[in-house]
Amino acid sequence: MQDQATKPVLLVDTKEAARMLAVSPRKLWGMTFEDEPALPHVRCGRLVRYSVADLESFIESRTVTVTS
Repeated sequence: MQDQATKPVLLVDTKEAARMLAVSPRKLWGMTFEDEPALPHVRCGRLVRYSVADLESFIESRTVTVTS
């Protein structure tokens, strides 16, 4: 059995996802349910969780590189 400290975190809550994206929880909610395309999320009953891998992919897909 693996120690809890060595397991990677797969899902984070709204507060942590908002912190990772440097936005408010309210903005994250809008990005999840109002914006198109929607921010990927996982529903567990009434709970909404975000995959760390999906958040990283979301950031990468919106990264702009400027060339001169």
